[in-house]
Amino acid sequence: MACDELTGLSGIFTRQNSASAVSLDFEPDADYKFVETLEDRYKCAYCHLVLHNPHQTGCGHRFCQQCILTLRELNAVPTCPVDKEAIKMHEVFKDNCCKREVLNLHVFCKNFPDCNSKIILGRYQEHLQQCLFESLQCTNDGCFDQILRKDLKDHLSQHCKFREEMCQYCNKYVMLINIKNHEKDDCPDYPVPCLQNCSQIILKKELHKSVHLIILFFHFSLCLTKVKRGKLAEHENGALREHMLQILDKNSRLEEQISDLYKSLESKEIKIQQLAEAVKKCEKEFRQFTQLFGKNSNLMVSTQALASHLDKSARLESQVKQLIQMANQQQSKLDLRPLFDTIENVKQKIALMESYDQRLVVLEGQSSKHDLQINIHKAQLNKNEERFKLLEGTCYSGKLIWKITDYKMKKKEAVEGRVLSIFSQPFYTSRCGYRLCARAYLNGDGSGKGTHVSLYFVVMRGEFDSLLPWPFKQKVTLMLLDQSGKKNHIVEIFRADPNSSSFKRPDGEMNIASGCPRFVPHTVLENTKNTYVRDDTLFLKVVVDLTDLEEL
Repeated sequence: MACDELTGLSGIFTRQNSASAVSLDFEPDADYKFVETLEDRYKCAYCHLVLHNPHQTGCGHRFCQQCILTLRELNAVPTCPVDKEAIKMHEVFKDNCCKREVLNLHVFCKNFPDCNSKIILGRYQEHLQQCLFESLQCTNDGCFDQILRKDLKDHLSQHCKFREEMCQYCNKYVMLINIKNHEKDDCPDYPVPCLQNCSQIILKKELHKSVHLIILFFHFSLCLTKVKRGKLAEHENGALREHMLQILDKNSRLEEQISDLYKSLESKEIKIQQLAEAVKKCEKEFRQFTQLFGKNSNLMVSTQALASHLDKSARLESQVKQLIQMANQQQSKLDLRPLFDTIENVKQKIALMESYDQRLVVLEGQSSKHDLQINIHKAQLNKNEERFKLLEGTCYSGKLIWKITDYKMKKKEAVEGRVLSIFSQPFYTSRCGYRLCARAYLNGDGSGKGTHVSLYFVVMRGEFDSLLPWPFKQKVTLMLLDQSGKKNHIVEIFRADPNSSSFKRPDGEMNIASGCPRFVPHTVLENTKNTYVRDDTLFLKVVVDLTDLEEL
């Protein structure tokens, strides 16, 4: 029905803005991001999306071509959703002029911000066919990875597991994920050891049963030659005689080793028999000794315990005799009295060192307490030093010269969101006047974020606020100083708004800052032709007009 209606519309829509057709087109129902806000005149009155093949009704409203057909299908007499007037199909015409304007609207690529291209809507699909950041499926069979177009070439040639690589043995192209199995099972030029396939000789040749046993033995024997898998049968046939000779040689050496083992076994059996006879003799003597010892001592000693300690007693007796002999020999040579005196002195020194050790523990505890006190004093000294430096640089004339060093580093911290703003040291309108400071956003704030340096004026809580008139009403001048000496300063002047909470008496440490969010553009500040930043340093100046301000 919709197709018939569409065909019919080509005859009904006779009035057009232009006779020339536009060859550009775009996909409807997509989420397009327009560079500029899409105007209502380019939106369909039915679906409220950007017009696709726009048609205009007799009541002057524009619809997508498909939306017109939808309205026609919903009602026999379609009505305009805007003014509820009946849509007369013979008054509907294709609005080529509007279509041309829509197709030339600029949109961002859907891959923004990676792709920062701005293209006209009619060329959007054409751009996606070339966009380096468009996600594509790998073209290798079996691989379903989604890869950016700019990385697709490297993926296909280096990273894809399904790419084809040349086998290093047969030079045939095989899928990388299968190359190990190819080499292991299929490659005709892959080198395999002869012994891996020697048992297959039995299946290929009808040999005598004894030869069968010999070849099975050869499987664990000498031939370690590696040959190409395709030429393995040729090697088996050609080297059969060599294999048999190797088997005979190996067999001869094994027979000699077996003969030597038999001889060694016979000699060991003779020794075992001799040892068994000696053991029997020892047991006999031991029983006699046990009986004799039991009669003389009237002690019922366990035979097993005596047997286990007998050898130990003999060894100990031998060692005691040797020690007695050595002691007798050395007794005349050694005088032990000096040794005893030395030992006594060492004992006294050890006792003295133990007392020192206890005293050292006490001293260590006292030292820890002193270290703690020293650290407290150091922290207090550092605070006092910072306060003295602050007081030395404090101005009491309503003027502030703020030196900002390491501009690039501090701006980078602001861009990365680590330190968004920085504060100047406080300054005063007089010794007992208002306490003030400046606040700078090097990457901008509010309407100046990312494009400007924002500079604000801040009223802080002071010691004499209860004696000062409120709200603060003075004129304030903000300046970026030119370091070339030409005095091409950038100046912004404003007068404090008495109705603003920024200039009332502070309830907290400081009021909300007030000033210029678009104080100076980055392009002007960082231009090499200008000299606002020199040696990575810039100077800001804040001047408070002290006219009509009474000093306490």
